[in-house]
Amino acid sequence: MKMLTRIYKENKDALKEYLMSRTQDLSTDVLVTVSNIIQDVKENKDEACLKYTQQFDKVSLDTMEVSQEEWDAQILKCDDSFVEAMKLAKKNIEDFHKLQKQNGYLLQKEKGIYLGQRVLPLEAVGIYVPGGRAQYPSSVLMNALPAKIAGVQNVVMVTPPDKNGTIHPNIAYAAKLAGVDKIYKIGGAQAIAALAYGTQTIDRVDKIVGPGNIYVAAAKKLVYGTVDIDMIAGPSEILVIADEKANAEYVAADLLSQAEHDPMASAILLTTNEELLDLVNQELLKQSAVLPKKEIVKQSLKNYGKAIVCDSIEECISISNEIAPEHLELMIQNPMEHLQEVKNAGSVFLGYYTCESIGDYFGGTNHVLPTSGTARFSSALSVDSFIKKSSYLYYSKHAIEAYGKYIETIASEEHLQAHANAAKVRVK
Repeated sequence: MKMLTRIYKENKDALKEYLMSRTQDLSTDVLVTVSNIIQDVKENKDEACLKYTQQFDKVSLDTMEVSQEEWDAQILKCDDSFVEAMKLAKKNIEDFHKLQKQNGYLLQKEKGIYLGQRVLPLEAVGIYVPGGRAQYPSSVLMNALPAKIAGVQNVVMVTPPDKNGTIHPNIAYAAKLAGVDKIYKIGGAQAIAALAYGTQTIDRVDKIVGPGNIYVAAAKKLVYGTVDIDMIAGPSEILVIADEKANAEYVAADLLSQAEHDPMASAILLTTNEELLDLVNQELLKQSAVLPKKEIVKQSLKNYGKAIVCDSIEECISISNEIAPEHLELMIQNPMEHLQEVKNAGSVFLGYYTCESIGDYFGGTNHVLPTSGTARFSSALSVDSFIKKSSYLYYSKHAIEAYGKYIETIASEEHLQAHANAAKVRVK
């Protein structure tokens, strides 16, 4: 049984059809439902938030804010091994992201003119962390640490409460470790609305980041413009480029690491070796059979598991650039020699031993990445995601007298006489 569907490299139409099938449109029904929730939160604030928490999470809360006592009590429940791993992960993430910090600049010119740019952190950021059966402390680090490194003073986190009306211990610890300032027990579209517009308990923020379900994605889309957002993330995806020296067991394990995320997750193998493809299909069957999420994996691979055999690594990379995957593994000899050929990828993992999960949890690079082909024009979450740039300009009396006529000329050509006059009145 072949778990990866073969696409022949000559069949460009099949490839295009596959790429189109990966796009995830938000339905009108979802957008209408979410729009109504957002409007309710805007008008009724805390009352609406608590109502939806009762309705969707089946939990009745008196307050959404996690007290310091509750926060500390949950942290005490964490395993020591988890705490140790998270501390090391934090250091790696900080080491990588600190190098992304930008400085402003000052340009001095003739006649006393100077101009420049300031790099300023956002003042307040909201991080959405999914709840329910899943818990993702790694996402807390990936979202909060770059914000703190950028200089954001107020980083708040929203996450749905569990059935006991509290938050997961691992999430609590990750938030403390990353420097999150406040946590609120609220999820879904109502959490996004609260962050965007503010309530009696939750102050509005400048930007909302973090993954969520389709209702969270719709809410982020609808509040964009009132606040900034990171992206509308689609299902996870991995593309492995493997040569004849690649280990089929490794390749299969890495493909499965993304397939287990979601029935819509995609796993793609591009290889120069027919035999490797056969071995990988065997390994996929063997390894997936014992996975707890084997049914999700089976569905994911059936719908979005693809393989293409190419004549060269260069051809593999060319096809990969068309797909623009979220995660790209170059499981080949001398991967650095081919890195410059990669134009479109969220994050690249080099060599036979660099599994994608290193980047997800520990290596230091950010795991919040562009999906659904958007790596063609967008980037991973970074310190840049939490800054804004503001320019400034100074003209002396001597300078405006020298250059005012040029400003008048351009403004007059655009038929904006008041603009022209603002320069003219200073040139006498």
